[in-house]
Amino acid sequence: MTLQQEIVGNAMQMAVVNLHPGQTVYCEAGKFLFKTTNVTMETRLSGPSGNGGQSGGGGGGMGGMLRQAMGTAMQVGQRMLAGESLAFQYFSAQGGQGTVGFAGVLPGEMRALELDGTRAWFAEKDAFVAAESSVEFGIAFQGGRTGMSGGEGFVLEKFTGQGTVIIAGAGNFIDLNPADFGGRIEVDTGCVVAFEEGIQYGVQRVGGLNRQGIMNAVFGGEGLSLATLEGNGRVILQSLTIESLANALKKAQGGDKQGPTGGLFSTHAG
Repeated sequence: MTLQQEIVGNAMQMAVVNLHPGQTVYCEAGKFLFKTTNVTMETRLSGPSGNGGQSGGGGGGMGGMLRQAMGTAMQVGQRMLAGESLAFQYFSAQGGQGTVGFAGVLPGEMRALELDGTRAWFAEKDAFVAAESSVEFGIAFQGGRTGMSGGEGFVLEKFTGQGTVIIAGAGNFIDLNPADFGGRIEVDTGCVVAFEEGIQYGVQRVGGLNRQGIMNAVFGGEGLSLATLEGNGRVILQSLTIESLANALKKAQGGDKQGPTGGLFSTHAG
């Protein structure tokens, strides 16, 4: 059954979800706003792939319980390493239709993605808001050089299965397909919100180790790296990065925390 939801608001959007009896939606801790009284709320450490309403297929008895506990521990460990919330909150309607509301944590847009089981979606850390219990939440680590040089791109959220997943970002969204721009686009690493499976995500140095490359890194405000997105598929970018928002807030509190160059030599004195 398709999740009935509506994205409302402008500068700080929220998702209002209507649940049918027996239908379950889950969110990351801290993203819940409100619910009707006939919607139950339960907090669990495991995601849907562990104990979220889908059968683990591990059999019963002590062995099955042990495998389930180990699976939950692995999920929690991955989320801890990624800096994600350790728990999920599950909401189900009882005795009739119910309503529950969710929101992100930054001023910006939200987007409902429909998964049909053929393609996974990847999103930047903290983009996840809520999803149907038929959607599995996982963590994908970018390997080696890409992850270590990419900053924001080291840890990605991965969504698989079928159903609706709701994500949020900062500022306004724009949808692009690299195939419409010669097959490749380069963006600030903090501007990537989400992309479909099949898109190749990487990180490259801004310019070479020459005069212009150093000028880009020091005075351009982008640091040393740009994210690269290649292939044919949907990409969602945001107009506001968390770093630029943090710098603006620090500057408003007194002093130019970004430094005179706005690049590598940013200052972070508290």
